[in-house]
Amino acid sequence: MKRLLALAALLTGPAAAQTDPQALSADVRTLASDAFQGRAPGTPGETKTVDWLVARFKAIGLQPGGPGGSWTQAVPLVRTKVAGGTMTAGGMPLVQNRDIYVSTVRPVDRVRIANAPMVFVGYGVTAPERGWDDFKGVDLTGKVAVFLVNDPDFEAVAGDDAKGKFGDRRMTYYGRWTYKFEEAARRGAIGALIVHDTPGAGYGWNTVTAPQGENYDIVRKAGDTRVLLQGWFEGDAATRLFAASGQDLAALRRAARRSDFRPVALKQTFDADLPATWQRAESRNVLAKIPGKTHPDEVVMFGAHWDAYGIGAADAQGRTIRPGANDDALGVAGVLDLARQFARGPKLDRTLIFALWTGEERGLLGSETYAGDPVFPAAKTVANLTLDILQTAGPARDVLLVGAGQNAIEDMLADAARAQGRAVTPEALPERGLFYRADHFSLARRGVPTLLLMAISGAPDLAGGGRPAGQAWLEGYMRCYHQTCDAWSAAWDLRGAAQDVDLFHAIGARLATTRVWPDWRDGSEFKSIRAATSAERK
Repeated sequence: MKRLLALAALLTGPAAAQTDPQALSADVRTLASDAFQGRAPGTPGETKTVDWLVARFKAIGLQPGGPGGSWTQAVPLVRTKVAGGTMTAGGMPLVQNRDIYVSTVRPVDRVRIANAPMVFVGYGVTAPERGWDDFKGVDLTGKVAVFLVNDPDFEAVAGDDAKGKFGDRRMTYYGRWTYKFEEAARRGAIGALIVHDTPGAGYGWNTVTAPQGENYDIVRKAGDTRVLLQGWFEGDAATRLFAASGQDLAALRRAARRSDFRPVALKQTFDADLPATWQRAESRNVLAKIPGKTHPDEVVMFGAHWDAYGIGAADAQGRTIRPGANDDALGVAGVLDLARQFARGPKLDRTLIFALWTGEERGLLGSETYAGDPVFPAAKTVANLTLDILQTAGPARDVLLVGAGQNAIEDMLADAARAQGRAVTPEALPERGLFYRADHFSLARRGVPTLLLMAISGAPDLAGGGRPAGQAWLEGYMRCYHQTCDAWSAAWDLRGAAQDVDLFHAIGARLATTRVWPDWRDGSEFKSIRAATSAERK
């Protein structure tokens, strides 16, 4: 009877979980301190971070969740950096961080590109299921492909062929920079450059340049290559470049929304001669678990990423460490608090996994490595619940849902929010493509139903000040996104963040005490992937 009462308390009501805002703050204060050096993968900051996280899981009483009974999973990386050198387009100098921002993910000592033809490929999308092909068979071998950011219908209006084909303002994976770089590589391009604009990208130029020429990639197998040079054109610089080629970029943007768009060869050729450094680094995911008592092979996963941007150029105040306090030390703190709460409670039927990923900021590298070589098969992973940036402005009347309409976990989110007296609000900024920008996506691509809480998806309806106050918080945070000022503050009010962590506790407990297998909605691109493994869940 006592156990039944404890389980009922675990699953019901706003008091079902009590995430401690002060505990969240204390963990973030530690992880975002200078001692952790910005938590860049493959650095002394990683060693300190991983050791600290493993010690925390041990102290909480969890078991190792990595391969072979270890606490970590190896993520072999290539760490690169370009610095100095020259770039031109048709003789027009291109200054790094001002006109252009580039990096490489190849293990090379120098990036040399000479007289490479430049081809504007519109949005660079090939989507046969949507009746769309921007390339029209044009050969990109040895060329530099120039893309627009986002999807073909991002700016579409009534009468444009693209209108509604890609979800209107809701970005699909085709709009992500990762897809565009991958597509350029598949087509043999030597370089890929995206024209930056803040509305289409979802972030400003300062976010683009934040890595300061540094990049990471997983160690790839022979034949699985990436373009030699990848990056972005600053918007005004791109307009000047196109004008020098006799092209009107604004007109080409409109043309790219037509189904008969064909790539446009620019008059200029691209040249680059950039010194580069590279090294192999073995980074690590941190994995812990609480085994289930009756169905230990079925797992519910909570996740966040421990990495940030490390040490970079000094800001106006001389700060060089980019501490990633909210992105994503706060998410990590939430996962640690969930681990504490579940470890104190009754043992549940299914296994709980607490995953802290590396390399999210460089392209979801840690979670992608795990998804490609999982410790717990995707077919038996019930759900992945990811925390990546939580608001720090106090209690909210709502919770923001990223990727509305994807799967049935949203119904559980609505139930949990209702128990807190809150509502669910679909993300206000679907054009940012957040559903494809966090670690849960690596699991979603393998069919695992996912839920992401990410506070930059819109303005929360704050208990103090409503949505205008939430908008003020959002705008203030975005100025610090990936910058040195994403730092811990004693002024944070983490009661709202604690509310959101409590939502995940309620959902996770519900999933771990039933045999429910939440599914993707009809129309989701992931439904057929999940269906292919349905026999393994009977």
